[in-house]
Amino acid sequence: MKLKVKDLSFSYGSANTLEDITMEVDKGEIVSLVGPNGAGKSTLIKCIDRILKPQKGTVFVDGKEAARLSSKDFSKMMGYVPQSTLEVFPYTVFDIVLMGRRPHIGWRVTSNDVKVVARTLRFMGIEEFASRYFDELSGGEKQKIAMARALAQEPKVLLLDEPTSNLDIRHQLEVMNIVKKLVQEKKISAIMAMHDLNLASRFSDNMVMLKDKGVFTVGDPKSVLTPANIENVYGVRAEVRNGHMGRPYVMPIEPI
Repeated sequence: MKLKVKDLSFSYGSANTLEDITMEVDKGEIVSLVGPNGAGKSTLIKCIDRILKPQKGTVFVDGKEAARLSSKDFSKMMGYVPQSTLEVFPYTVFDIVLMGRRPHIGWRVTSNDVKVVARTLRFMGIEEFASRYFDELSGGEKQKIAMARALAQEPKVLLLDEPTSNLDIRHQLEVMNIVKKLVQEKKISAIMAMHDLNLASRFSDNMVMLKDKGVFTVGDPKSVLTPANIENVYGVRAEVRNGHMGRPYVMPIEPI
């Protein structure tokens, strides 16, 4: 399974946000979209997920043009975890995760749907939350539930929009380790819009760095996170050192 974005452009009214974006993501790969505020990371995620309609360009999923797929078929291939979750869901965690089965449910919920939800909760390590109400949970717990709901779709690609925003460092690591586990064990792909360069470096196979509405550079963390690239894209002088498992670790010094 490969996801391919070809010559994608998007604008809000007359304001161009993305121009001629081209990228590819292979099966079993974690790709982070990085860049400064306003670079279009979240917008690109939403274009890939068909929440937003590009002015031009094409998204291909497993060789099929995403725009031509039915909503049901598309939802079986693409799972989306938004940046923030609603605070007032009056549903249990089990019910929230069951919503992810919607693309597979016919007239009624089947025993298989219930088994998939139970298996997903177990895989995510959140079985004890099953009967709790969503609005009683912490921010980190809600993020895990949102991921579980997307995983219950049994997608080929998982899209995550700032999955660690507003989380403390413990929950950041927990969420990112779950993403890594999902990709490795479920053999799916993940695309993440990320602000934290060091988290992106530690958990990504490849990175797409955006600047001025387009792709500035693409590659593995070592080739993307160089002092020159960070200075050019973010306007910040930085040192790049060897971090966890030899991954680059960015130390900002001062604005230029």
